[in-house]
Amino acid sequence: MAWLYLIAAGLFEMTGVAMINKWHRDRTWLTLALLLASFGASFLFLSLAMETLPMGTAYAVWTGIGAAGGAILGMALYGESTDWRRMLCIGVVLAAAVGLKLIS
Repeated sequence: MAWLYLIAAGLFEMTGVAMINKWHRDRTWLTLALLLASFGASFLFLSLAMETLPMGTAYAVWTGIGAAGGAILGMALYGESTDWRRMLCIGVVLAAAVGLKLIS
């Protein structure tokens, strides 16, 4: 169950980052509420995951999902570069998160 909490935490982290970008474009109360709720849920699920998983593993996977997911959202939604080197680096981040799961 801890790994599901950790994945949820990472997905909420991605949503929070997307809401920061949206907040810079249109400063509405709804955007601000979604931003705060997303990061709040991210921290909640991260703390639930850390009841079972080691802190270092949980934090590394959480930041990996957030970083890679944020980069992918940027490419998919905001026209950011899809250069092969960027994609390779995202793959390395994701591979490291999977590696941590396999040895934990």
